[in-house]
Amino acid sequence: MTDLTPHDAHGSQPARLGYPPHADVEHVLRVADTDPKAAKRAERQVVSMFLLSIVMVILFVAAYVGIDKHTNVYIPVFGEVGAQTIALGLTFGLAILLIGAGAIQWAKKLMPDVEVVQERHEQVSPEDVTAEAAAIYGRGKEESGFARYKMIRRTLIGAMALFPIPLVVMLRDLWSTPASEELSPAQILSTTIWKKGERIVTDATYLPVRPEDLPVGGLVSAVPASLEEVQHLEGNLNARGKAAIILVRMEPDEIVSQQGDGWDYQGILAYSKICTHVGCPIALYEQRTHHLLCPCHQSTFDLANSGNVVFGPAARNMPQLPIGVDDEGFLIAMSDFQQPVGPSFWERSS
Repeated sequence: MTDLTPHDAHGSQPARLGYPPHADVEHVLRVADTDPKAAKRAERQVVSMFLLSIVMVILFVAAYVGIDKHTNVYIPVFGEVGAQTIALGLTFGLAILLIGAGAIQWAKKLMPDVEVVQERHEQVSPEDVTAEAAAIYGRGKEESGFARYKMIRRTLIGAMALFPIPLVVMLRDLWSTPASEELSPAQILSTTIWKKGERIVTDATYLPVRPEDLPVGGLVSAVPASLEEVQHLEGNLNARGKAAIILVRMEPDEIVSQQGDGWDYQGILAYSKICTHVGCPIALYEQRTHHLLCPCHQSTFDLANSGNVVFGPAARNMPQLPIGVDDEGFLIAMSDFQQPVGPSFWERSS
């Protein structure tokens, strides 16, 4: 609530509504303020918490390396839970908790607990006020004990220095190469299960698509026919995510350019369904302009002109899949994508 009470010439507030002007309140000293042994005990408590936080981070790394991710433990109510998940959660959670608890104990037992009130003043401070603020800062720095309590300072620095390690370790979990694949992450991200002669089928129903099934202006979400055979295998979601495409049809003379000569079939074009910005699936097609709009961040691609970006944060065009027909008249892929699908990554070649 804004205080609208008038101030006198010296900036203080008069008594109002039965409340007296600012008055000195007796400050009650804490045990640690008068008893050196209590202060030393509080210091040891803070140091212990920071040291335990360091130990928890070390145990986190040990659990990540030493516990098999397929090992489960039974917990009442929850049932079987991954042993590694439990260990990582407990150790990392305790590491965070102990740093916070140590900081609170430090502030409550060893830092000054005198409340300081400063009246409002002009935004631009006079030089003497600036000097006074610097002096107050120096006093606060001295009274906080950061320089005085060397063990607290060192253990806090150690705990904070090791704290990011679990975050770095967990980044490794963002990628796991299947044992059956001897490819680098960059190679796996750069390829899909599309190959020459792979039949194009509708998503979910897995029905093959003939050119006459798609009218001018129409759009079909599609996947490779072989995807149906690996639905039950681990990694199928990754395969589906990379291989999902859309088929659109326009008049052949409306096609301005393509990413390869003759990559369409009678005006039917196949593009990745995954936005090159952050990987959102796209199926919002505007027939009149031939624009494909990403619903997440409004990146817009011109499918009649090599899938180039015409608006939004996406930095590269939508990858095109070369297509044709087989002997039975069904649409097929003529090869894999010639550039990685989805968002860019560090190892992607230009």
